[in-house]
Amino acid sequence: MSDSASPPVIPCAICGKPRVEKFRPFCSKRCADVDLNRWLKGVYAVPVTENDDEDGDQAESEPGQDRS
Repeated sequence: MSDSASPPVIPCAICGKPRVEKFRPFCSKRCADVDLNRWLKGVYAVPVTENDDEDGDQAESEPGQDRS
């Protein structure tokens, strides 16, 4: 008796059907395109707070002041 463990069936990230290796992690080109459209429309946007500037310093509350 051979217990060959088959890989777990991983569902499509969009519709939940079993995924197809060619379109991984989706089941079809359609689901891949739906996901791409969601990215392009900003549905998957990462929320940010505007409290810090690019350097990680606290942003100034009053514009126009020079830093010393």
